[in-house]
Amino acid sequence: MKMLDKVEEFNMERVIEEFERVTKDAESIQRETLERILEDNASAEYLLSLGLNGRTDPESFKAFVPLVTHKELEPYINRILDGDASSILTGKPITTMSLSSGTTQGKPKYVPWNDELFDTTLQIYHTSFAFRNREFPINNGKALNLIYSSKQFKTKGGVLAGTATTNVFRNPGFRLAMKAIQSPCCSPDEVIFGPDFHQSLYCHLLCGLILREEVQLVSSTFAHSIVYAFRTFEQVWEELCVDIREGVLNSKVTVPSIRTAMSKLLKPDPELANLIHQKCMGLSNWYGLIPELFPNVKYVYGIMTGSMEPYLKKLRHYAGELPLLTSDYGSSEGWIGTNVKPRVPPELATYTVLPQIGYFEFIPLSVLEGAKGDASFLCMDPKPVGLTEVKVGEEYEIVITNPAGLYRYRLGDVVKVMGFHNSAPEVKFVRRSNLLLTINIDKNTEKDLQLAVEAASQLLAEEKLEVVDYTSHIDLSIEPGHYVIFWEISGEASEEVLGECCNCLDKSFIDAGYTSSRKVNCIGALELRVVRRGTFQKILEHFLALGAAVSQFKTPRCVGPTNTGVLQILNENVVKNYLSSAFN
Repeated sequence: MKMLDKVEEFNMERVIEEFERVTKDAESIQRETLERILEDNASAEYLLSLGLNGRTDPESFKAFVPLVTHKELEPYINRILDGDASSILTGKPITTMSLSSGTTQGKPKYVPWNDELFDTTLQIYHTSFAFRNREFPINNGKALNLIYSSKQFKTKGGVLAGTATTNVFRNPGFRLAMKAIQSPCCSPDEVIFGPDFHQSLYCHLLCGLILREEVQLVSSTFAHSIVYAFRTFEQVWEELCVDIREGVLNSKVTVPSIRTAMSKLLKPDPELANLIHQKCMGLSNWYGLIPELFPNVKYVYGIMTGSMEPYLKKLRHYAGELPLLTSDYGSSEGWIGTNVKPRVPPELATYTVLPQIGYFEFIPLSVLEGAKGDASFLCMDPKPVGLTEVKVGEEYEIVITNPAGLYRYRLGDVVKVMGFHNSAPEVKFVRRSNLLLTINIDKNTEKDLQLAVEAASQLLAEEKLEVVDYTSHIDLSIEPGHYVIFWEISGEASEEVLGECCNCLDKSFIDAGYTSSRKVNCIGALELRVVRRGTFQKILEHFLALGAAVSQFKTPRCVGPTNTGVLQILNENVVKNYLSSAFN
């Protein structure tokens, strides 16, 4: 029986009982899950070519199937994208792909998507809702759900592709599922699926205000989107009041389908307009804006861990006394865990890995660190441990086997095991194993930074100059955050050339999450800071003074906020700085 058929009869106690059952016996549930995945996909060319021949036990699986990264699966994925409809990675052919925001060497990353992954999505939604609703009950209200679906498109081979969230939102079961967990969106589909993010956001806010008494939670995929929405509210609140007072939608919303859908909701309501106006005027620096606008809201909900943590301060400002609840832990490649302790603040939140949604292995980080963070560490043969064999306090890289054709796939996420719920581990997201630069949904690696610097330094080469050394930093001291690139160059370059270099750097980060965030100014203009000759020598000396060896020294390619010694050296030696106008 598919999850979809069960949606209407959502039973909170039953969901919690099921969660307790699968976590109590996580090891045998893991065996069953692997068996199911391998049975369903026994005819997949990939598994047959590895000689698995229908075996479904973990021992054979690990003996025959190698650990892989996206790179090793690309040839198979490309055949699917080109329209090969045979059983390549899965028994049933893949007809939809998810587009990951990460870019591998400048190309967006495609990962297979199917109905089984949608089912695991519902299992995650149901589980976290059951635990959330036990602590913070909502009664048939609505959610101001600040979500935006990008377009799905067809690849040249006729496969449907879109971001993972788009594939979830566009599934016919999504609306049913939201209704079943009492979280139907305030906004009509036309707003969620609108082609213009700014117009959709404006209408989301308007729908929320019209239905303000019914709104019981404010949510989005990422905390960043919630903060961004209320920053926008500060700019447009008076226009929203005018629309409500007159019952006519602002002329800056031009998408015909959105205007039609909104005209059904919008009726002249001067009383409501006055009330909202009064409430906004009464706030001090917008503190507590969310509960003031939506008096029946119980909590604010979205992913608030990892690269979202920097937004918590601003989110708390808007939320006032309302609890912030972090949602679930997943990736384009599939879900991993769910938050079953909603009262724990996001900074301390853990995710319980669900043993029935995929088969999970964990590579101890100590094994990888032995490879000195070298890119070639992928060539090693690290021995992963099983879901129930992880140790509290240790860090691991996650390896995932999912029902959509990923087998022993290295996710590149590093997690720390914080404890256990019954026999299933509770993990905290630590970082991407190779990630350097990230402000919200952007993801840029050391390699992406290197490619950007190489592209921009071509402009210097024409002036017979070169980049001696470089590093990067995320500056969140002013809103919105932006990338800072530090360059030491071999001589004097003209203002004009360095300005061009700065724009070139900004344009060279081609990660979809970065470019889309830059276009809507969720990430500010990239800044190039040129430092004095000898600055990187001082950084080397700084590390040597701490006891490092010259032969082992590597320039840190990204300087984190805690690395105050290095940041101080860099900032004290800046001689010029430039802001990009590439996205103006």
